[in-house]
Amino acid sequence: MSLKNQFEQLCSPFTEDQQLIRDLWKEIETKYSEKGRHYHNLLHLENMFSELETVKMKISDFTAISFSIFYHDVIYDATSKSNEEKSAVKAEKRLAELHIDKDKITIISEQILATKSHQHSDQEDTNYLLDADLSVLGKDFKTYLEYTQNIRKEYSIYPDFLYKPGRKKVLKHFLELESIFKTEYFKDRYESQAKENIAEELRLL
Repeated sequence: MSLKNQFEQLCSPFTEDQQLIRDLWKEIETKYSEKGRHYHNLLHLENMFSELETVKMKISDFTAISFSIFYHDVIYDATSKSNEEKSAVKAEKRLAELHIDKDKITIISEQILATKSHQHSDQEDTNYLLDADLSVLGKDFKTYLEYTQNIRKEYSIYPDFLYKPGRKKVLKHFLELESIFKTEYFKDRYESQAKENIAEELRLL
């Protein structure tokens, strides 16, 4: 199923306004297709949904986590340090237009904000979201290398002498976490490869 169809199905229980759903999808599609997005694009969303398909039965509110995926990078500017906050605000506004329950909107907003620091959450659904978001770190090194090249393109505004120290800081942050992945499923699947990939990238920087 295409992302568009998935989004339409996600929204349909909350509103009969098809034009509203189309407008909301168009905004998401436009945002994730912006010129500078080489990694944080629609393919990233597809990959996250694909990763979570296997563990769908373990997720208590798949509707909330699905909205969180669609909106978690809706605002993305490589020069900004508040993308997650802005994305959460955008999500809150749009989901209110769909008349989604306020408690559910709060959960979605908190999930989006959690993608900023990637710390272990008391909410297991949030941990699954975080793990799907970082799953690329544990792929084979060729795929990982493509990911690092796309991230570099997104930060092309910065010369190497600025980019490399910043990137090293991010990578070391991941290695300093008790574990990169928060759920047993993703830990078993990707943790050791992710650490190898990150160590190799640090060596190459």
